[in-house]
Amino acid sequence: MNSVMLRVTNRIIERSRSTREAYLARIEQAKTETVHRSELACGNLAHGFAACQPDDKASLKSMLRNNIAIITSYNDMLSAHQPYEYYPDQIRKALHSVNAVGQVAGGVPAMCDGVTQGQDGMELSLLSAK
Repeated sequence: MNSVMLRVTNRIIERSRSTREAYLARIEQAKTETVHRSELACGNLAHGFAACQPDDKASLKSMLRNNIAIITSYNDMLSAHQPYEYYPDQIRKALHSVNAVGQVAGGVPAMCDGVTQGQDGMELSLLSAK
């Protein structure tokens, strides 16, 4: 690995060690918890299941399978994000292989430096790159 990249990577690992450990502990705890959708009202469940395939609806109604939210940055406007169009289906297939269901729950703004270069505020969309 490039020495600069290695130094940066190691700094990030050290800087995030405590928060990552806390995150991993929450993930381990979540593995032992029950499915919370059993506490939702019927109307909420109906909306959440409506767009699912029949097999996924049955799985979700059983309250025995996990339902994983998929967040995407796919959009038709930015060519670099266009390949993400197929990721939700790929993620769903992977989730099915472990007896879980995946649903797209939302999207995130997808800024592209090629679009924002030279525009006021473009540095905000690239904050994570610095």
